[in-house]
Amino acid sequence: MSSGKKIFLAISGSTFWRRVKTTVVSFAILQSVAIAVPTSVRADGETAATIGYTELLSSVKENRVQKIDIESNGLAAEAVLKDGRKVRVDLIARDGNTELMKALRENSVDIAVRAPQQPTLLWQLASTFFVPLLLIFILLMVLRRLSNAPGGPGQTLSFGKTKARFSPESKTGISFEDVAGIDTAKEELQEVVTFLKQPDRFTAVGAKIPKGVLLIGPPGTGKTLLAKAIAGEAGVPFFSLSGSEFVEMFVGVGASRVRDLFQKAKDNAPCIIFIDEIDAVGRQRGAGIGGGNDEREQTLNQMLTEMDGFQGNTGVIVVAATNRPDVLDSALLRPGRFDRQITVDYPDYKGRQEILKVHARNKKLDENVSLESIARLTPGFAGADLANLLNEAAILTARRYKDAISELEIADAIDRITIGLSMKPMLDSSKKRLVAYHEVGHALVMTLLKNASLLDKITIVPRSGGIGGFAKGVPDEEYGLESRSQIIDTITMMLGGRAAEEVVFGDAEITTGASGDFQQVARLTRLMVTQFGMSDLGLGALESESGEVFLGRNFMPQSDYSIKLGDRIDRQIRQIAQTCYDTAKKLIEENRDLCDRLVDILLDVETLDGEEFRKIVAEYTQLPEKKPVSVKF
Repeated sequence: MSSGKKIFLAISGSTFWRRVKTTVVSFAILQSVAIAVPTSVRADGETAATIGYTELLSSVKENRVQKIDIESNGLAAEAVLKDGRKVRVDLIARDGNTELMKALRENSVDIAVRAPQQPTLLWQLASTFFVPLLLIFILLMVLRRLSNAPGGPGQTLSFGKTKARFSPESKTGISFEDVAGIDTAKEELQEVVTFLKQPDRFTAVGAKIPKGVLLIGPPGTGKTLLAKAIAGEAGVPFFSLSGSEFVEMFVGVGASRVRDLFQKAKDNAPCIIFIDEIDAVGRQRGAGIGGGNDEREQTLNQMLTEMDGFQGNTGVIVVAATNRPDVLDSALLRPGRFDRQITVDYPDYKGRQEILKVHARNKKLDENVSLESIARLTPGFAGADLANLLNEAAILTARRYKDAISELEIADAIDRITIGLSMKPMLDSSKKRLVAYHEVGHALVMTLLKNASLLDKITIVPRSGGIGGFAKGVPDEEYGLESRSQIIDTITMMLGGRAAEEVVFGDAEITTGASGDFQQVARLTRLMVTQFGMSDLGLGALESESGEVFLGRNFMPQSDYSIKLGDRIDRQIRQIAQTCYDTAKKLIEENRDLCDRLVDILLDVETLDGEEFRKIVAEYTQLPEKKPVSVKF
C-alpha cells in the first residue's frame, strides 16, 4: 500500500469518527433541551405556561378562567384566563378530576374536549434514534480499542509484518569518535561504511560488499554501540530490531516477518539491518521434539534463504550481535552469510583509558583524579562497566555535596561495583575482631608472597551480600597468561584468612567466613590439574571447558577420564590445596606479633591503605621485591 493511500485512509478514518461523535453529541443535546424546556408548544405556534393542578383549581373557583380545553385522555388541559394568559396543567386522571369539573360547571367556564397534543417531529426523532445510536457508538468505541490493542483483531493481518525500527537516514548521535577501546573492530566496520559511501572504489578492483557482519563479545563491550556508530556514519537507511522480535507463538509468523524485513530492506537498498541478540533465533537446528513444527527453525531457515539464497539480497548488509556464538547454527556462520566475524573483547589498559576519556567528557573531575590510575585499577572492566563506574562516582559526589568527583569517590565506586555496597560498621565485639584477623591473614600473606598481587586496600567495613570485610589486591598485569607460581601464591593468599583463624582462635573457633575462598580455591586447583597441566599427572587437558546444555547438544555430560584417573585428580587437588594452606599457616605463625599489631590498628581505623599496610609490615620483616604498579590512589 502506498504512503499516499495510507494517509488518505487515516484522514478518512479520523473524519468518520469525528462525524459519528458529532452526531451522537447533537442528539444528546437535543434530547436534553427537549426535556428541560418547561413550556409546551401548541399547533398554532403559541406557547402556554405550565401551572399546577391546585393553582388551576383555585383560579376556577375565583372565576378567573374564561375557557378550558381538556384532552380526551384526561391527562392534561389548557386554560385561557380572563386576563388573556394561556396556561397548561397536568390533570389527575385517577379520580376523573371530579372536583375540577364541579368547579368549572359552578363558574360557567366554557369546556371543550380535544385530541391529546402530539410531540414535535424533532422530539420523536431524538427519542427514537438517540438510544440506539448511543449503543452503536459505545460498541464501535470498544471494537476500536480492541483492534488497536496488541494481539487484537486489528492486528491479525499485521502479524507477519516486521517490527523493525526504520530510519531513512539514521541519526543516532553516535559516530566512531564516540567508540573507544576497540580499535580493531572499528577498522573492520569502517570498511563497511566506506563501501556504502564509495562502492566504486571497491568494485573497481572486483571486491564485493560483505553480506553480513557478526559482532561477538561479552556483554557490555560495545557491540550495540558499534552498530549505532555504523548507522550514524553511513547515512543510509537503517533497520534495527532484536532477535526475539521474530519469535511468536503462531507457526509461520517469524518466517513471514523475516520475508517482510528483507523485502523492505531491498526496496531501500543500499541499507543496513541490525539484529541484536541473534542467538534468540539463530540457534542450532535439529532440536525438534516429537516431530512437530518448530517455529524457531522455520524462522532461521527463512533467514538463511534471505541472506544467501536463490535470489540474494544485493545492497543489504546484515549486522548482528551475540555473546553466545557457540550456540549459533553453522549454516548461519559460513561465508556468504556472515562473511566477517568480529570479536569485540574486553579493552586493554590503553583501551580503558580511551573509554574513560569518552565517558568523562560530561563529568566534572577533580584535578587530582588520574584516568590512567582508574584504568590500572579496572582490568576486566567492559565499556559499560567503566561508564557505570564514573556514573556511580558522580552519584556519590552529589550525595556528599561535593562540587567535583575526587579520588575517594572513584575508589568507593570501584569497591561498590566489584565487592558490594558498604554497610554500617560492626560494633566493637568479638565478631569484629575475628573478621579483622581473617582479613589481616589475607593481606599479610599477600604482602609476604613474592608472586601475589600488590595489596591495594584492607577493610573490616561490612558489604552487602554478607561480606564482613575484604583485602583487595592491585592487578599488576592484564588478565591472561599466568604462571604456576602466581596461581600457587593466589591460592595461598585465599587460604590466609582461614589459616589466621586457626592459628589465633584454634580449630574449634574457625568460622564459615572462608566458604567463598574455598570455592575459588577448588576452581583454581581443578584447572591446574585438569586443564593447565600443572600437576604430577603430567601434560594434557583431562577435562574440556564446561558449557551450558541446550537443545541440539548432548543432554548427558560425558566423562573424559576413567574412575581411577578421577581419584588421582582428586588427590592432586587436595594435595595442592593442603600445601598452600600449610604455607599460609606457617607465615601467620612466624609473624604472629605483627599480625596482632595489624589487627589492633585495623580495629581502630577500620580501613588501611596498601601502602600504609606495607610500611607497618616492613618494620618487622623484609618485604619481597614485586613488580611496581603505578597507581595514584
